[in-house]
Amino acid sequence: MPLLADIRIYLEAFATTEARLAVSVIIAIGGVVTAYLVFPRLLERLVGTIDRQLKGADEESPLTVLDEAVNWSFPLGLVTRAVQMIVVVAISLSLLIIWGHLDIARTAADLLFSAVPYAVRLLLTIGLLAAGVVGTRVLEEKVEEYTVSSDHINKHQQGIVFRVLQLTLLVAIGLAALSLWDVNLGGLLIGAGFLGIVFGMAARQTLGALIAGFVLMFSRPFEIGDWIAVNDQEGIVTDITIINTRLRSFDGEEVVMPNDRVSNGTIVNRTRRGRLRLRTDVGIDYDADVDRAEELALEAMESIDEVAPGPKPQVIPKALDDSAVTLELRYWIKDPSAHKKWQTKQSVVRGVKAAFDEGGIDIPFPQRTFGSRKSDGDTGFGGGSAPSTE
Repeated sequence: MPLLADIRIYLEAFATTEARLAVSVIIAIGGVVTAYLVFPRLLERLVGTIDRQLKGADEESPLTVLDEAVNWSFPLGLVTRAVQMIVVVAISLSLLIIWGHLDIARTAADLLFSAVPYAVRLLLTIGLLAAGVVGTRVLEEKVEEYTVSSDHINKHQQGIVFRVLQLTLLVAIGLAALSLWDVNLGGLLIGAGFLGIVFGMAARQTLGALIAGFVLMFSRPFEIGDWIAVNDQEGIVTDITIINTRLRSFDGEEVVMPNDRVSNGTIVNRTRRGRLRLRTDVGIDYDADVDRAEELALEAMESIDEVAPGPKPQVIPKALDDSAVTLELRYWIKDPSAHKKWQTKQSVVRGVKAAFDEGGIDIPFPQRTFGSRKSDGDTGFGGGSAPSTE
């Protein structure tokens, strides 16, 4: 190499052993002092200056945003060790040249220079990965800020949006890193597309649930904590993932339903409007005053704390049944839950029963009246004349 030849010519002036030894000692001591004493202190001062600038910057400054996103911590030890290694290699090559081992120095230098492109690629790859980590943290912070300031996205949607954006960012960084190492991305993408087709055919149901999960995320028919009924399942929503939805039934069971079944079914959200209307049927005697019974039932429902004052309760004559006139009691509860629903129903039944007892309104039990029709020749109850058999 021309550089090594020039260095050799320059060092040929040190012909004696004493001169070479002196130069070797000077190079070694100078390199060690520079690498292990001078450089670390200079680097510490530089890092300290940068830290002070970050802490003293305005809150809206890009430096402050970057510092909060990546939790700034300079790899002081790593950089110091890398510089020290470079200095040690340079000292070793210089000593080989000084003592006449030019061939060994040339071979070592060739190896080092041939490794430089790979080292640069490695450093760029590490830089891309670090940028991915920084970008992910910045992305998470921005999505969280948007969620706090917006009513159009909830925590569940925030998690899904962040994961999708994070995956997109990491895939882009991965492709960029592979391109640095001369990987054939065209063939890789073709192979990935073929595998995607095979995987999609083998997991149609899972992909359907995945797509349904995104549909549920953006349509938002319910949220975690809502009381819903889906087809023949009913309970409180405990978790919503991309693949399935989890309910806690009122029997204490955990129900896991694929999202495609949820999105294709009939969803009844009992807590969306913050109130729920309940119905209770009660029968009164045919001899009772219907208007008086309605009045007593209304007063009883309005006196119950669990019944919401608005919309007001209603009493509707519903049907003329076999043994009673059936009244339908309609009333509302706020912030509905299963416990509150059944507690309110019990209170209404007790209150209306007590009001009817006090007001003299009978609640009849089923009754049947048996009788018979008299026909010609009938001789008694249920009987008749026997036919002639002449």
